[in-house]
Amino acid sequence: MSDLLPNFLHVGPSKSGSTWLHEVLVGHPEVYLSQAKDLYFFNRYYDRGPGWYRAQFRDAVPAHKVIGEVCPDYLSCPQAPERIHACLGPDIKLMVTLREPISRAFSGYLYLRKHGLAAPTFRETTKTAPELVDEGRYATHLRNYLQYFKQERLHVAFFDDLQADAQAFLDATTDWLGVARQGLSSGQLRAQLPASKARWLPLAVLAKRGANWVRRHDGADLVGTLKRSAVVQRLLYRPLGDDRPEMSAEDIAFMHEQLDAEIAGVESDFGIDLRQRWGWH
Repeated sequence: MSDLLPNFLHVGPSKSGSTWLHEVLVGHPEVYLSQAKDLYFFNRYYDRGPGWYRAQFRDAVPAHKVIGEVCPDYLSCPQAPERIHACLGPDIKLMVTLREPISRAFSGYLYLRKHGLAAPTFRETTKTAPELVDEGRYATHLRNYLQYFKQERLHVAFFDDLQADAQAFLDATTDWLGVARQGLSSGQLRAQLPASKARWLPLAVLAKRGANWVRRHDGADLVGTLKRSAVVQRLLYRPLGDDRPEMSAEDIAFMHEQLDAEIAGVESDFGIDLRQRWGWH
């Protein structure tokens, strides 16, 4: 088994291009990522211990300049920064890809809907699934990380940049990682999958529950393989059409009220004009 451990983590948030980034970087010759995205070690499965975590990277070799994983749940997990610091040290490279938090939350809501996990409306779902709002508390989460890591160890990228120019986004990422630039295929240039819904909800619910069961029984690689299968995705889901739900003005106002201070906090800490970038007023 390799003695190599990650020197790179993409920590979140969800619905901000993490699947795309994983699928692109996993094919880079100088990068070794765990075959399964979302190992959840530093939030769900920390009790499995460092030996289990090390085994996820057993095939890494010294030629891999970057070894890591992509798990968007780490950003909002209060315990994750301390655990990462204890396990991987203070010099690990950490990356976040921030997305305008209202669209990010609504994308999360659509994801819950297609797996039968949402309440009838977006606002009701924020009560049953508070992570829709809480994952957007960017200042709070980033400050938690800055208690353990220097700011220069943290690469802050933006989902809207990924949407606008996927190749430039990737170039900035590989330059920061210190590996060769990699050209994207025509398929990889499309950085976001269209929102979808279940073809038959009971089957999608069963698939989600099955995936969670397999993960709990140390089958993350199998979950990753199935999620990567275009056949499986077509069997379970279809793109949203005219039936796509929309956020109400009241929902948008609610989200602004919840997260405006968080946006201001990131602007202050990192010197980034997010209000202008995301059209917040």
